[in-house]
Amino acid sequence: MKIAVVSITKHGIALAGRVVAALPGAQLFAPEKFRAEADAAAPGAAHCYAGKVGEQVPALFAAFDGIVAIVSLGAVVRLIAPHLKGKEVDPAVVVIDEAGKFAIPVLSGHLGGANQLAGHLAAALGAQAVLTTASDARETIGVDILGRELGWTFEATHDELVRCSAAMVNDEPVALIQEAGSPDWWANHANGRNGPLPANVSLFARLEDVDPERFAAVLWISKRAMPASYAAQLAGRHVIYRP
Repeated sequence: MKIAVVSITKHGIALAGRVVAALPGAQLFAPEKFRAEADAAAPGAAHCYAGKVGEQVPALFAAFDGIVAIVSLGAVVRLIAPHLKGKEVDPAVVVIDEAGKFAIPVLSGHLGGANQLAGHLAAALGAQAVLTTASDARETIGVDILGRELGWTFEATHDELVRCSAAMVNDEPVALIQEAGSPDWWANHANGRNGPLPANVSLFARLEDVDPERFAAVLWISKRAMPASYAAQLAGRHVIYRP
């Protein structure tokens, strides 16, 4: 990820230097009046701007995959709100308090990687990642990022993702069928999963072993096309993953 680290105070810039060090290739953005501090905190990676920080947001949104802001949460919400387009395209945004105690994903937690970024920064800074996404808070399966670390892609509409995600976090019965790909998707899941699989998830080796009527959602990991009969029965409540 291309990461921009933004800080607007003298003490925040010192912390920003630690953030840049923890994220290879990250760039620091700070007000011109703190140029000396920014250059000292992130040698060769500091950029200073004149004017207001809000004026920098459009360019940062366009040029970076993620933004780490050492700015108050409320201020960041107001700064980014006019520029939001959608979870599929918005960059990951993480806020860190000036004391370096908390790393808070604000935008694009799953698809954009903000939750994973916050977890990485928490480990690097000795901070606490504040994850409010239901699947992460409960350490269950994140339907929209299953297998991402393994290079898997998924096929599903927005409504299908919402419905299957809701079934997962609400403990409704979910069938997970794996016909292809590495079996290490749970241990290597985004943000890490150390416990057992969720109790509401049933594992299968073949799609044909599943009774569609028993499950609120079906997650199918396969390289083949879904048979028409199953596609009709599972319409609106399945996600296909392609290793």
